[in-house]
Amino acid sequence: MKRKNDIIYLSALWGLAGFAAAQQAGAVSEKDYLDDVPVVLSVSRLPQRLDETPGAVTIIDRQMIRMSGARDVADLLRLVPGFRVSNSFESNTPQGSYHTSLSDYSNHMQVMVDGRSVYSVYMQGSTGPGLQAVALEDIERIEVHRGSNSAAYGARAFLGTINIVTRDPVDTQGAHVQAAAGDNGIRDTLVRLGWGDDTTRFRLSADGREDDGLRGASGGARVQRVNLRADVRASSRDMVELRTGQSVVDAGVGFANQTGNAVRTRQIDTAFVQLDWKRNLDVDEDLAFQASHTTEAIRDRFPYSPAPGLIINFGGRASNDNLSLQHTLRLNKALRLVWGGELRRETVVSRPLYDTDSAFVTDFSRVFGNAEWRLHPDLVFNAGALFERSSIAGEHLSPRAMLNWHPAEGHTLRYGVTQAFRPPSTYEKNANVRYYLAGALADSTDVARGAVMSEKVQTREIGYLAELPGRTLSLDLRVYEEQVRGLIKRVQYTLPGSGNGDQVFDYVNGEDFNIHGYEHQIKWKPWEGGQLIYGQALVDSTQSVGSGPIRAYGSQSLMLMQQLPAGYEFSLMYFQADATHFPGEDQSAPAFSRTDVRLARAMRWGGRRAELSLVVQNLGDSYQDFLPGFRFHQQAYVMLRLEN
Repeated sequence: MKRKNDIIYLSALWGLAGFAAAQQAGAVSEKDYLDDVPVVLSVSRLPQRLDETPGAVTIIDRQMIRMSGARDVADLLRLVPGFRVSNSFESNTPQGSYHTSLSDYSNHMQVMVDGRSVYSVYMQGSTGPGLQAVALEDIERIEVHRGSNSAAYGARAFLGTINIVTRDPVDTQGAHVQAAAGDNGIRDTLVRLGWGDDTTRFRLSADGREDDGLRGASGGARVQRVNLRADVRASSRDMVELRTGQSVVDAGVGFANQTGNAVRTRQIDTAFVQLDWKRNLDVDEDLAFQASHTTEAIRDRFPYSPAPGLIINFGGRASNDNLSLQHTLRLNKALRLVWGGELRRETVVSRPLYDTDSAFVTDFSRVFGNAEWRLHPDLVFNAGALFERSSIAGEHLSPRAMLNWHPAEGHTLRYGVTQAFRPPSTYEKNANVRYYLAGALADSTDVARGAVMSEKVQTREIGYLAELPGRTLSLDLRVYEEQVRGLIKRVQYTLPGSGNGDQVFDYVNGEDFNIHGYEHQIKWKPWEGGQLIYGQALVDSTQSVGSGPIRAYGSQSLMLMQQLPAGYEFSLMYFQADATHFPGEDQSAPAFSRTDVRLARAMRWGGRRAELSLVVQNLGDSYQDFLPGFRFHQQAYVMLRLEN
């Protein structure tokens, strides 16, 4: 009945949209019909029109970010077909998962901020902390490539990439202040200052996000960030960009009735510095160099109540260092190339997780290339590959080939195949969690035997993209089959002398499964000042969770944005998901839906531009999130923005 009501609800919205379009068709301006086809930066490493990229891409632009009422990037991923999203900090931070089940880490995607990889080395490649790296107000757009992208970015781009592109400092000059307060202890603030001249520009942002957490969770959550960006035009051909920042996540986790997972506050402290140098060699040739260093410090400890002298500690530190060089050139009118190399070192130190103070170091070396070959004015062929050697998993080659055909103006058909690998994380390969009391071994949990190998996925997909500027309508359809081999799973085995019960866990390549389905997204501007974005996905997976397979489940999202008279604007965001499983639980998670609304008004206050907005999240009943006992209730907040 719930599913039926959701369909009726959406049908009514579309009916109203059609009625309004008929009433106001004459008011649509010519400009509304002439939007350019978007340019995507992060799929093949070549800047490409959306209809010529080797894969399906969802772009969440600045208008969508501002009008969504979302408070972090994870919430925005509800607008991407095929994603499941959680607002829980129990899983490190809020996160999203694409095509695989949500877990504590959801580590099958690559997340980047301005091209810098931000997955957590310490937390098995978790995407969660990286999604909290930058304030929403500083983001220009988010490019989500739906499908394997190891051919461009290597190990972690197993099922796709998320590239968060921050705003150019030229667009953030002056002062900006905003504050929000509301239900559930919501207290969000941001202060930003931008300054500079034609050759050098700066942006400094400091912000905080705070609330009391999900109902049923063990405490609230607070995210504090500071980010600095400096762009220097060193010469007519050279641009140097420096970025540095820090994010600190403090969140209540654990449970009062679990002695090995007691209530406490966990802290994730991440800091980075990134240098980009870009040189224009010629009108058709560019060189780009990037160097970055990131550190993680995790504080997570609590007393073990049955033995007061025993402190359980999951903390430690990690770092990664990255160097990359990329060369882009156009050989002729029909052929463009990008190629380059990357060196990456990941280091983890944690006695609680590895029973040693020694550092575990993983080195990656990568060589990549992609060719965009225009076989015919209406045929574009992308062929690329990445060769990767890692000290933890050996050598892998991840190739991709995709053909885009434009049978008519505004219409694109694409077909492609790709192969990708995900090496085991340091923890999956070397975990050695042991608990000592008075110097004697009391218990052990994860003791990896080190035999685990890389996961592999082979993907075939067919896509259709319609970009009809004369009708303010676009459609993106993807039909896919993904064959996953050697999924890494946690399994129990007997280890004599390991402590209480002699039962411990290892990580093995424990499952082969297939995923197939379809997903589509429609963007429509039916009348002046209005836009509708609708997405739907069906994922049919044989991946097992608990005692049975996930099987087929669907989801859909809708976003309505409307400019109103007198400086007002209204937006609505809707998300619905079918029943599936809770992370790591042999228990079904019920279907749910969520509707958020936002009403805002732009004004002048003391000679400054201002905006006052009201956001209500989850107009309907509360729903379970991440675990059976966690619930997301309705909450509202008011935000005031002021800027020069």
